[in-house]
Amino acid sequence: MGRDMLVVNRFIVATDEAAQTEFTDRATAALEVLAAQRGYVRGDLGRAYDDPAHWSLVTAWESVGAYRRALGTFDVKVHATPLLAQSVDEPSAYEVLGRAEPGGSAVRSESDRSAAGATGPGAGPATPTDGGVSALRSRP
Repeated sequence: MGRDMLVVNRFIVATDEAAQTEFTDRATAALEVLAAQRGYVRGDLGRAYDDPAHWSLVTAWESVGAYRRALGTFDVKVHATPLLAQSVDEPSAYEVLGRAEPGGSAVRSESDRSAAGATGPGAGPATPTDGGVSALRSRP
């Protein structure tokens, strides 16, 4: 399956025609710039059927490194980063752990993140393995 990744950016946009048009113009420009980067696989701009204020920009990349390198390019910094900075403040990068092609069976892959090396919220064991003693020791 490879080590590809998904980037999911969600936006809330005013529903008046001018705001929707401006957002669509900026988002398609950002998508075009992202699509020109090495390691880009595909991308979609979508709007929620149930609430036209909710939008998503979903891109797929060959790897985390490809995505990070793309973010560092001049064109992405100028044309995509300002838009991405306005997305809902939540995690946006996802490793792909399963896939099913049309008519096919789902294929799973293991995470390339070890529990010991993972950082951030939700990383590692849900409860301390030492009964919480290390947390007590680290308090001032």
